[in-house]
Amino acid sequence: MGVESKLGNFGVVTTTLEQVVNWSRTRAMWPMLFGLACCAIEMMAAQASDYDMSRFGMELMRASPRQSDLMIVAGRVSRKMAPVLRRLYDQMPDPKWVLAMGDCCSCGGIFNNYAIVPGVDEIVPVDVYVAGCPPRPEGLIHGVLTLYEKVTSEKIDHWS
Repeated sequence: MGVESKLGNFGVVTTTLEQVVNWSRTRAMWPMLFGLACCAIEMMAAQASDYDMSRFGMELMRASPRQSDLMIVAGRVSRKMAPVLRRLYDQMPDPKWVLAMGDCCSCGGIFNNYAIVPGVDEIVPVDVYVAGCPPRPEGLIHGVLTLYEKVTSEKIDHWS
């Protein structure tokens, strides 16, 4: 059922260093808590037992930027919160990724005023957008799997 049945009698596995490194990056991604509004409740629900993001290697949501490599921005970002978001992003070690969760985070949502940033991509580079107001936990899981596909296709020299 495992690797032994696929190898036959050869006992040899061939792969590239890029595939191994990218596989390990996707299986041990540690997201940072950055819940700002109602989308954070759906992010918490995705971590709970019904959806269990632990099966994707996201065992813990980190509160420290120095221990995480994925920033999930869930909710609307105010102008006062923007410098804090940028500072936390700068403190994350490379390689790092950002997932924008919800319409408010992606484009400002229903808040068309001076206090809300019209898209978190004005502050940090976003890798994956998850649509919805608020998006369901299934949407967040789909966004994480989309990010996995992006990470597995990256080249190693991109981060060096």
